Parts: sequence; structure tokens; C-alpha cells
Amino acid sequence: MASRISLDADFYDRPVLEVAPALLGCIVEFEGCAGRIVETEAYHHTEPACHAYVGLTARTSVLYGAPGTAYVYRSYGIHALLNAVCEPEDVGAAVLIRALEPLEGLAAMRERRGAGELTNGPGKLTQAMGIGLTENDTSLVDGPIVIRHGEPLEYVTGPRIGITKAAELPWRFCALGFREVSRPWPPGFRASLR
Repeated sequence: MASRISLDADFYDRPVLEVAPALLGCIVEFEGCAGRIVETEAYHHTEPACHAYVGLTARTSVLYGAPGTAYVYRSYGIHALLNAVCEPEDVGAAVLIRALEPLEGLAAMRERRGAGELTNGPGKLTQAMGIGLTENDTSLVDGPIVIRHGEPLEYVTGPRIGITKAAELPWRFCALGFREVSRPWPPGFRASLR
């Protein structure tokens, strides 16, 4: 397992397009479960797929808050999705954690997810890890969800998926060689699988 040192707020206090690939290989831990980040997507208030695009509201205030804060929201009324707030306060940017390689707490993950795929999608990974809306607007530095340093991973980029606005932006980052990356896989990814 990688270092047990948490990423500090300065890690997140930089452009979201730097943070998103830098998170690949880092370890998400929550209540006895852990997984290596193998896929991320960047979102910024200047583009319409980002929740912060509408400006400061009760829902988006977390995105405009301190870097290193968890932004957890409900997608399609079903899934809680985990994001890491980035850039200086008042900017409105975050990285969506899209997929993990499960490392610890697999029995608990299987109990929550069943026998199927555990963490190859943003809704699956939060269900497997037990992350819900109560973790919104909490620190990723001090917990309850903590993201720790990991080994950097090689990656490919591609357009974000599951959105209709600004879908052409190549702001999706997928670590090479990990089957846990969600589908559809970006161009050039399949050849990297072990």
C-alpha cells in the first residue's frame, strides 16, 4: 500500500486540470474501505457541465469553498458521487472520482454491492465504500473521507462521459492497465490491459 500521508489542502489548491491526473494512484479511505483512484474527470465553473456554472447557490456553495473539501451530490436521484473541490476559494471547480481499484474492505464492499462489479463507476464506488450525502462538505484532508498520497500512474485522456454539455472536452483521465476504469473506455486504453 502507498504512503499513509494525507494529501494536504495545497495539493487541491491549483488548476483542476492539474489535480485530476495527479489524483490517479492516490488512495481513498473511508470507514475501513480503501481504493486506488484509477479514473477522474475535471469540472470547472467556466463550462456548462459543471454544477458551479450556474453560480453560487445553496447546492453549489461547496464547490466555491475550500480546496480539499468533499462535494458529494445525488446523481439522477439514485447515486451519491464523490468529488474533490479544487482551485482557490470562490473559483468553483472539482474532480469527480470515477473509478477505484479496491484495496481494503472488500467484504464490506461486496456486501453493499453484491457479486457484481464493485468500483468501476462513480455511483458504484460510493455505494461500495459506503459514502453518502452526509459526507458532503467535509474535509478530504482530515476526514471522514481521506485521500492519501499514492504512486503516480500513466494515463490516457478522453472526453467526459455521462454528460450532454461540454462533452467534447478531453477532461477525463484514465490510468492505464486497470480494468476498473468505467466504460466506455477511451481510445488507446484497451491495449494497456494486463
